[in-house]
Amino acid sequence: MNRQAQSAVLFLLGASLLHAGTTDLYLRYVKAGLRPLLLAAGAVLIATALATAWYERRATNRKKSTEPSTPASPHPEPRVSWLLVLPLLALILVAPPALGSYSATRTGTSLQEPLAYPALPATGPLRLSVVDYAGRAVYDDGRTLTGRRIQLTGFLALDRDGTPYLVRMALNCCAADAQPVKVGLTGRIPPVLQPDTWLEITGTYTPHRVKDPVNDGPIPFIEVTAARPVPTPKDPYDETWNT
Repeated sequence: MNRQAQSAVLFLLGASLLHAGTTDLYLRYVKAGLRPLLLAAGAVLIATALATAWYERRATNRKKSTEPSTPASPHPEPRVSWLLVLPLLALILVAPPALGSYSATRTGTSLQEPLAYPALPATGPLRLSVVDYAGRAVYDDGRTLTGRRIQLTGFLALDRDGTPYLVRMALNCCAADAQPVKVGLTGRIPPVLQPDTWLEITGTYTPHRVKDPVNDGPIPFIEVTAARPVPTPKDPYDETWNT
């Protein structure tokens, strides 16, 4: 590709990053804290594209003014190189779905022992993340959960034997390193379970736990008393590990 085409591709890439960063689209790729860097990268790419186009045009005009008038013998660049633009158009036009049950059931739970357990409100239902509940249930033996009404939100995944899990994909940086944390469901489970359905679960702590068949990691359970479908959250990933 010539310099003008290169600058066009750079401009489109920068515009794609700005589009993703100014909407919620970027949350499908990276954690929320990287938004300023994403916007800065988009701005730098657009500035680079404009500078490249300006210098190339200036050099072309200077060359035309100094060279004698002779017949040109152009060598066109291969058109296949423009296929590089297709991923950029896909980024702008198509929002990929967040990782779901397919990835969760093929990857072992990646629960990590928390460094500390933040204080919980003394009264009322506990609205916890799946990661927070799982960490307290496994590594703190549910001491801060016993006797409390708990609410969790995640998507459904079904194990090979039909065991239902409430899952949240936890990430450190971006969707490429997202790993599942699973909580098994028991009690008043909805009669019809559709994988990837997002649910708000209300229940209580139970000491029951099993080992993940994929990697033998610990999977705690929650005793479900109520469940209702909810829309996919704006940020489908859990960033508890980064806080």
